Amino acid sequence: MPIISSNQAKPEYDVVIVGSGAGGGQTAYILTLAGLKVAMLEAGRNYDPVTETPMFNLPNQAPLRGETTEDKQLGFYDSTVDGGWQVPGEPYTNASDKKEEQFMWWRPRMLGGRTNHWGRISLRNGPYDFKPRSRDGLGFDWPISYEDMAPFYTKVEMLVGVYGDNRGMENAPDSPPGILLPPPKGRAAELLTQKHAQGLGIPVIPIHRAVLTKALDWQTIPAKLHPDNPRAQRIVGEEMQKRAACFWATSCGRGCSIKANYQSTTVHLPPALATGNLDIIPNAHAREVTLDGKGKATGIIYIDKTTGQEARVKGRVVVLAASSGETVRLLLNSKSAGFPDGLANGSGKVGKYIMDTTGARLGGRIPALESLPPHNEDGAGGGHFYVPWWLYQEQKAGKLDFPRGYHIELGGSRGMPSGGNPVPEELSGGSYGRKFKEDARRYYGSSVGFSCRGEMIPNENCYCEIDPEKKDKWGVPVLRFHWKWADYEIKQALHAEKTFAEMIEAMGGAVSGKRAERPIDALEPGGSIKHEVGGALMGDDPKKSVCNQWAQTWEVKNLFLHDGAPFASNADKNPTLTIMALAWRNSEHILDELQKGNL
Repeated sequence: MPIISSNQAKPEYDVVIVGSGAGGGQTAYILTLAGLKVAMLEAGRNYDPVTETPMFNLPNQAPLRGETTEDKQLGFYDSTVDGGWQVPGEPYTNASDKKEEQFMWWRPRMLGGRTNHWGRISLRNGPYDFKPRSRDGLGFDWPISYEDMAPFYTKVEMLVGVYGDNRGMENAPDSPPGILLPPPKGRAAELLTQKHAQGLGIPVIPIHRAVLTKALDWQTIPAKLHPDNPRAQRIVGEEMQKRAACFWATSCGRGCSIKANYQSTTVHLPPALATGNLDIIPNAHAREVTLDGKGKATGIIYIDKTTGQEARVKGRVVVLAASSGETVRLLLNSKSAGFPDGLANGSGKVGKYIMDTTGARLGGRIPALESLPPHNEDGAGGGHFYVPWWLYQEQKAGKLDFPRGYHIELGGSRGMPSGGNPVPEELSGGSYGRKFKEDARRYYGSSVGFSCRGEMIPNENCYCEIDPEKKDKWGVPVLRFHWKWADYEIKQALHAEKTFAEMIEAMGGAVSGKRAERPIDALEPGGSIKHEVGGALMGDDPKKSVCNQWAQTWEVKNLFLHDGAPFASNADKNPTLTIMALAWRNSEHILDELQKGNL
């Protein structure tokens, strides 16, 4: 298996990729199957979910029953290792001390990046999402349309496996017939929400998630994905056969030893490695992009974390897919006489217009869910249903006081208890013994929670830059974040809170806990949803953007950005599926340009 050390790297590769997650993994998949020699740099450790995932361990078998700790910030069983909100020796800073102006930067630091822990929600951006400025005059339009992206969404869905169904909802695109896998059934809380939300005009429908509800059709899908490449068909078919359908037993955040959910480490990297064309160098902390005398990218200088020594890898093409923040950091730290303000930054837009998904939440207790008979509601490691944004026409008519929208994620079930009290203190009154057991049987699973995931409009107050003083333990200058939510997002979160309360009351329940005292407090902190994108704006004008429609930087023709950095907007849909679809589209463009001798 070509996981190599720095001193084993070849003198030169066709392509060097920084990052191994959704964008990097998708890029390596396409390029290696086409025959290119690729080196992949990963800042974290090697990770194999097949051998390392504790899928069958119960919460009581973990320290503190699996609860979070400082070094395991998403719980003991979460697959993320050596990463999180704070990475030892690798800090970042915030320019403001104000609570509401803090940006939280989450970094996984492991092979596969964020694809090892994410919620697998896989929603296509719709036509409005690619042309938002044309619709309401705010933010930026993408230089591409939904029609440009639709074929690549379909390819990604076929490869990774996405369950769901088609509902014909406005700006929530359907997939072609036969592409989506069957959705799982709704749980009790989801079905009850669906029933009562209908009276409020709120659609509760099956969500799209990258989890296999049945085995992929390995005999026909590879030929559809790679019609002119028999070797690619064979390799992809063999790897698809190794993926089993989900048996609804454990949290997807642990990783998946049977490869039922999508992770770069189980879907993209295995076929890329099987070609023999991919070398992966873990613990490789990229520092800067190198250039030749003609201004073309020649490779990456990185720190080998195992030795602390500087190393280099060369390539004809360089692809940055390290996450939007790390990609921006690399560009800004790659200064030279030709690029004194950072690589590909002639427009001055590198680091500008960073975005995150908005988040707001509210929960409640539902008497109708009390005292239910014991039943299994584990499911697909997340909600089976969700609410797509349903108020486009009301917004267009000026009936709302904010632009753009949000989708709603549902929580509530009688799944396997984790650490903590299974009975809320305000309900049990501190009961114990027989009374506590009675309370647990009555109240466990009777709470629901709703979260919004909404669109943030890019603004000039949200950007990152190189901190003028602070460096990480490897001597690399770190990022400093500037962050400020706009009234658009605050009003959106307040609308979500009000909607959640109405849904809870319609179900015959009562809201739990306190509502936000200040409007700004209704919003989760910037970065906390882990959907940060932007910082290297995609556009059609080199003076106003960093890269073109192919995520190819205007000023360095053989440098491409294959993560969320080029996003011109951040729709209410989770960004991972779009990152993969863009990377597939851009990688095919790289192949065409190499064949033509343009790179």
